[in-house]
Amino acid sequence: MQKNNWIKIIILAVAVTLTVAIHYGWVLTHIFGHSAWIHAIHSRLCYIPIVVGAAWFGLRGGLAVALAISILVQPYIFILGAPHSDVSSELVEIVFYFALAFLTGGLIDRETKIRKRQEETQLQLERSHQLSLLGQMAAGVAHEIKNPLASIKGAVEILGSGDGTAAEKKEFQGIIVGEIKRIDRTVQGFLEFARPKEMALNRIDLGATVRLSVRQMRNQIEKAGIVLEAEIPENIFVMADPEKIHQVIINLLLNALDVSDKGRKLSVILRADRRKAYLAIEDYGAGMSDDEKVRIFDPFFTTKAHGTGLGLAIVKSIIERHKGTIEVDSAPGKGTKFTVQLPLAEVK
Repeated sequence: MQKNNWIKIIILAVAVTLTVAIHYGWVLTHIFGHSAWIHAIHSRLCYIPIVVGAAWFGLRGGLAVALAISILVQPYIFILGAPHSDVSSELVEIVFYFALAFLTGGLIDRETKIRKRQEETQLQLERSHQLSLLGQMAAGVAHEIKNPLASIKGAVEILGSGDGTAAEKKEFQGIIVGEIKRIDRTVQGFLEFARPKEMALNRIDLGATVRLSVRQMRNQIEKAGIVLEAEIPENIFVMADPEKIHQVIINLLLNALDVSDKGRKLSVILRADRRKAYLAIEDYGAGMSDDEKVRIFDPFFTTKAHGTGLGLAIVKSIIERHKGTIEVDSAPGKGTKFTVQLPLAEVK
């Protein structure tokens, strides 16, 4: 039996002992003298350990406490010569003890069974979802690998035939290398999503990490003709793996850059309240439909012509492992805003 159960049993034993002591006049009579109301108090107090026993141990617990109290008051009823009216009252009370135990314990057992069934149902739903997700991921990996393999096969057949000029052969060799790299990216992305590496959490200045990521992307953003607006204050500290957070920011910036037309704005805003840090990365591109928003974090779902669809799934996984959240706000023609929330580090 678990330690907690033993503690509960001891508490119930103490409660039963106290109520029986009151019944025999070993406690309150020293203060108030002999009085019928003392026995009335005892009868009502006995309900408490019965209800508690039923709440902790179900029907068996309630009945066990009711039985213990009933046995312990027998000497008062039949041996110590209680008045006839007291005997009748005590016997009626004993009936109420067991009735209360049956009622409370039965309801508790019923509630426990319902809760277990709900937990089993929830577990089955989660397993079904995991199997469905596994099937989608397997199909996604197969699809992402199938197309490059077809290109590699075609290029190898042409090279094997000996036809074509030296320039064409070099082109096909480049295709083979490129498609192999594409397969490698797909497999690496899948492995990172399926088996994420352990994180090294440290107290970091989130603003410094965001500025580093933006600085790394600035040249690419400027070449695309995108106007970058950034508000990145200092001294917003979180417990995080800086490499993983850097990966999240770069991924979100690349997504925003992919959907932004020349001359459009891309904003990066970092702020914090007393409990959380909020990083918002917003573009003003084509936006997403409601169906796309619902599926945007699903593995292998992508709105791009090229890409594995694992980027945002990995981003979400990283943020959740940091005990944070990521939300998306988007509408067709109005752009998209991703907001990452991370709990602040405790002040040293």
